[in-house]
Amino acid sequence: MVTNQDLLALLPFILLGAGALTMMLSEVFLTSGRRAYQSGLAVLVAVAAAAAAVVAPERSLFAGQAVSDGFSSFVTVVACGGLALSVLVGRGWLERRGIERGEYYALALFATSGMVLLGMASDLLVAFIAIEVMSLAVYALAAYPRRGQRPAEAAFKYFIIGSFASAAFLYGASLVYGATGTTLFSGIARGGGGGLLTAGLALVLVGLAFKVAAVPFHAWTPDVYEGAPTPVTAFMAAGVKAAAFAILVRGFLAMVSGTGVVGGAQIGGALGILAILSMVVGNLFALPQRNVKRMLAYSSIAHAGYLLVGVVSAGTREGRQAGISAVLIYLAAYAATVVGAFAVVAALERTAASPDVDPAKAWDIARFAGLAKSRPALALAMAVFMLSLAGVPPTAGFVAKLSIFRAAVAAQQYGLAVIGVLTSVLGAYYYLRVVVAMYMQPAEAGEESETAPVTVSVAVALAVVAVVALGIGPESIAGLARAAAQRL
Repeated sequence: MVTNQDLLALLPFILLGAGALTMMLSEVFLTSGRRAYQSGLAVLVAVAAAAAAVVAPERSLFAGQAVSDGFSSFVTVVACGGLALSVLVGRGWLERRGIERGEYYALALFATSGMVLLGMASDLLVAFIAIEVMSLAVYALAAYPRRGQRPAEAAFKYFIIGSFASAAFLYGASLVYGATGTTLFSGIARGGGGGLLTAGLALVLVGLAFKVAAVPFHAWTPDVYEGAPTPVTAFMAAGVKAAAFAILVRGFLAMVSGTGVVGGAQIGGALGILAILSMVVGNLFALPQRNVKRMLAYSSIAHAGYLLVGVVSAGTREGRQAGISAVLIYLAAYAATVVGAFAVVAALERTAASPDVDPAKAWDIARFAGLAKSRPALALAMAVFMLSLAGVPPTAGFVAKLSIFRAAVAAQQYGLAVIGVLTSVLGAYYYLRVVVAMYMQPAEAGEESETAPVTVSVAVALAVVAVVALGIGPESIAGLARAAAQRL
């Protein structure tokens, strides 16, 4: 029986779903071409869901298949924050191209509801349902413009590869159930060992590795990030990654905290290998990129590696609390930074830059040359985001990476910490290359300058404030992350 406390715990999920349905119904009866209220309503729903998550009671739901706690609340706030910022970016971007419709915001709200449920899941079947709710909406968003070859191609690649990943996850869950008789994380941890269970967990890990864009399951990322509409790319980079890491952390900790044969040695070793590959490959492949969207895509792969370092650290007794809180801090810092970076990219896109324009010109680093003179505020914002992604103080990215490396040292994962530091130095090159282009290179002749939509400027400003505030005063979010880690 569902109680009032259960409904209160599920209120963020309910609000997002109800907001999506309202958006779809309002679009059916809309006769006017004016849709400015839709983005405002979507932002309002995101803020309300985040506020509901803050006051949500801690309790088990659906007979232990989901749980509302400080950890899920933190993930919900991050996902809703990424949604609100990406909606602001999408408002101006869509309006300029004449394709703003309620379906866009409805899909974004549905996707975020899946992210919220994924952050609460403590059962493989609930996790699968949440992944599908999130993924199907994001697949549709990637192809939302419905014009041009590249969005359709990006969505098709994402859908096909994502379907294989979902199939691997579901088949792995069936093997786990066959080996243990349960799909609850707590039950799996007490289920002993065996080849069937090992194979099942390996397939589940493959499905999750695809969602976090970890090497070698990363091949879809550059093409999808480039081909999808820029606001959708921002939403994917922030929200999908946060939700996927939430379920990875919760499931992994249940495994290593159990009394069965399945322990941290096997799973942690596999995650450690994925972390090293992601950090090295992501940074190396980002180095030669001139297309800024592809560069940020490979950067996302590298950041998945740093987050995996935190997950591995959380799997040890010495680094458990530090690892969990470091992952949460990193997710919040990365969400604000990456949405801001893609917002600047969206602001620089010409209205004429339709999906059919040559990507080598649409998002080439030359578009940023001389930006400090033509649009100094935008150049300053992009510089802040690039410095944060590089981990330069006093930005949120510095605090996030420092937290990850501290957790690795506390967990005695010295090799991962050293590789993380070295690859961070490598990554600073391609981030600072954008800053050099903006401040030290002249603009190309004939480059026109369009004023950024107001909502995009607001999103950029909010992201800058978040990145700087988290960098200067990290104790506020660090305290919240530690409290969430203790609850988990």
